Amino acid sequence: MRRLTAGLTLFAATTSLGAQTSTQTSTQTSTQTSTRTSAPASPPSAAPARRLVLLHANVIDGTGAAPMRNVSIVIDGARVTSIGTAAASGTDTIDIGGRWVVPGLIDAHTHIATLAGMKRALESGVTTVRSGNTPHYEDVGLRALVRQGVIPGPEMLAAGVFVTPYLGETVLADPRLAPYANAVLTPAQLTAVVNINIDRGVDWIKTRATERAGLADQDPRKQVYDEAQLRAIVDAARARGVSVLVHAHGDEGAYAAVKAGARTIEHGTYVSDSTLRLMKERGTCLTPTYTTLMDLAEPGGDYDSGPLHLRGLHMLPRAAAGITAAHALGVPVITGVDTEYGPSSVSRIPLEIMYFTQLGMTPMDAIRAATSVAAGCLGIGQRTGTLRAGMEADLVVIERNPLEDIRALQDAVIVITDGIVALKRIPFGVR
Repeated sequence: MRRLTAGLTLFAATTSLGAQTSTQTSTQTSTQTSTRTSAPASPPSAAPARRLVLLHANVIDGTGAAPMRNVSIVIDGARVTSIGTAAASGTDTIDIGGRWVVPGLIDAHTHIATLAGMKRALESGVTTVRSGNTPHYEDVGLRALVRQGVIPGPEMLAAGVFVTPYLGETVLADPRLAPYANAVLTPAQLTAVVNINIDRGVDWIKTRATERAGLADQDPRKQVYDEAQLRAIVDAARARGVSVLVHAHGDEGAYAAVKAGARTIEHGTYVSDSTLRLMKERGTCLTPTYTTLMDLAEPGGDYDSGPLHLRGLHMLPRAAAGITAAHALGVPVITGVDTEYGPSSVSRIPLEIMYFTQLGMTPMDAIRAATSVAAGCLGIGQRTGTLRAGMEADLVVIERNPLEDIRALQDAVIVITDGIVALKRIPFGVR
């Protein structure tokens, strides 16, 4: 398969790149039209259709239904065509020997800007990522590489440049941003930056309602945009068919973002019951990135700072309470780990799923938060997030039943994305 060969060859060549410079992808632009929805068409496969059959699989399909045991999964090209007990044969056959299969995992909040980061995400079982912004449209370039079959995945939903009061170095991402180097505050300025992003082909707009947790000189509760400013962003994006994700740790900022029409709230560490009730009423989703707070509170990883360690310790119980309350209320809670998937990162979606089970979700609910529920929140549930006939062939094979031990998700032995076998570690023995 041309796409598979090209993708894995490029990934192999970039295994040691680590801090690959962003300039390699920053000049790539999308060929899509500027009027689009937040659920882009499925990336086309350049390879001729081949039939792949997985034998002796135990399948959790992501819908919440009971597992299907000892079935065959038939994949034609990029789509699942059947799952069942009927005899099946194909061009390629893999006997997975009673191992477990779940839908490909979704990371709804990443900052991947390198080929090496894409490879790490994919090998952890993540087949779809939504960008939470990159400084110079690297996410748009990476999406193009996936869609053109240069790398196998994961599928990228791009957000481009952060719509934030002060652009800083990201003003260099596009010459049209120059007039907004000193401030992005007025409705006209906010609308202009949104439109520049959409002109560059983004799938989502990312903005902020509060300051950051990962910078010691900021207070993540402090509001930076009010409801009117956030509404200007949402209205400008919505006019062109694009949804908005809003960074908001503090309750005041989160409430304003929900009122303004945000599709998802990112972090939501200090959200109140009244904000959660409004989210339930509006259908707003929560991406709590709990693993990131664990990273703050522990040595190593993406954050390794004394002040941030102390901050993480007091943020964790607030975030835990919010996640538990949101899930109990019926607010859609989805997985995202807010990482670039760099060489020192320990934040992974299987960890976020594990933490969700510790905060009150059943293992099935936690798996759905990373699959079908996340796909629904991102507007792509009609094509991915569940394992059913007609859906994209995005799946992960693991050794043991995650409903009995959720940690099994941390050990992906096969990853298939868009019908492409991107990772295959079995069989372990010599033949």
